[in-house]
This record gives sequence, structure tokens and C-alpha cells, in this order.
Amino acid sequence: MKFRPCIDLHSGQVKQIVGSTLNDDPSKEATAPSTNFETDRPAADYAKMYLRDKLTGGHVIMLGPGNTEAAKSALDAYPQGLQIGGGVNDKNAQSWLDAGASHVIVTSFVFRNGQIDQDRLQSLVQKVGKERLVLDLSCRRKPEDPTGPYYVVTDRWQKYTNVAVSKETLEMMGECCDEFLVHGVEVEGKQCGILEDLVTLLGQHSPVPVTYAGGVRSVQDMERVKELGSGKVDLTIGSALDCFGGALKYDDVVEWHNKQEENA
Repeated sequence: MKFRPCIDLHSGQVKQIVGSTLNDDPSKEATAPSTNFETDRPAADYAKMYLRDKLTGGHVIMLGPGNTEAAKSALDAYPQGLQIGGGVNDKNAQSWLDAGASHVIVTSFVFRNGQIDQDRLQSLVQKVGKERLVLDLSCRRKPEDPTGPYYVVTDRWQKYTNVAVSKETLEMMGECCDEFLVHGVEVEGKQCGILEDLVTLLGQHSPVPVTYAGGVRSVQDMERVKELGSGKVDLTIGSALDCFGGALKYDDVVEWHNKQEENA
């Protein structure tokens, strides 16, 4: 198990956004996403920090348009050290790998009309290889069923699919990718604790490496992910880190990560 760093980009800036508040209608002030943190510090600076600390398998997520230049600068600063996601499809995936990404992260492109589009998925696999593909199965429960299954959501986490995150789904999609990335959307950016049942599910049933994101706020939460995920679920932390305006010290997280690596 390890800590995987992140760089979230929105309108060309490094930001930390409450995932459940993302909306594609920028014309209305009331629908603007809730932002925990934003900075003029370049994305490349964060990438260089992760390189310095030998953190691998992190990701750059482009939330909407206007992020290409910042994303490419991060990949250039840490070639083969970061994955890239946000608007990736079979037409541009290879160009992102050529720009220095270790993997491309894909969600929306492989889902259509609420279902997995096998043709699109296989097209991606053929073009970049499953070993360079991460499937983002970020998910949330439906409001009318707050104790029911977690459903994959697409288009910046706004659209529900009919695909539940389950043993069967993980096994099927695990045949087509190298890793999963799973944001617990309802707690993403809220620093309110992890979705314990989701972490348990991932630890029990993911056939490939999987990274969980959402709600981590302390070293205790990190230890809880390790316990519930049986040491098989990696984690990423955003808003809680002091480098993103939070209280959890980045240096403490790196120290924790290094201890996990030593004990592996």
C-alpha cells in the first residue's frame, strides 16, 4: 500500500474542489463549484516535489477545459511519474503518453447511455495497451437509495451510469486495464472521513491495483484505509494536505508512505 499524490486542475490552476459541486454551467454563480483551495503556484512545482520525494503513480486530473498547458508542464517536470485524466479518448490518449504520462485515466469515454461501451473500451486498449490504461470508476450512491450500491458517475461526476461498483464489474473491467482510480464523490474534498464500505469492497474484489480518494483527513484515516483494504488499496489525499491549504502535513504523509514501502 502506498500514498499516491495528485494535481487537480480547473481553468488552468491547481485547485481542490468539492467533487459533488462540479457543474458544467459556468454562467450561473449559484452553480459554481465549491473550491477549498486554489493557487498560482504552477502545476509543475507540485510535480517536481513529487519527483523529489520519489512518489510514483500519482495523477493529474483536468476538470474541464483550459488545463492542457498546465497538465503538460506537470508531465514534463516528472516524465513517466504521473498519470493523466480528464477528457481522454482514443483520439488523444497516445498524445498524452507521448507527452510523458505513464498512464491515461479514462471514465466518460468508455460509458455511453449509462452503460459500458465495449467498442470504445477495446479501441482504447488496442491503441495504448491495457498496461497504460487506468479506468476511473469514481462513484456515488443515488439520492433515492442512500444505502444502496455505488454507481459509476461520468462527466465530471455529474451523470449517473447504470453500472454499479461490484465484484462482477471490477472483475470484468479489470481484464481491460492496469489499474483503477476510485473517487468516493460524496466525500471528495470534504475532509469528513472515508467511505469505509467502499474501501472494503475495493480491497476484497479489485483484481488490479486500485487507488481510493475521498475524505481522508488524518494519518488515522490512512491507517483505516490500510486496514479495511487489507493493504491492497492505495490512497490519494487532496484538500486535507497542508500543500493544498489543509491541516495534514504533507511531510508526515510522505514519512508514513516511506514506512509502508520499507515494510512491504
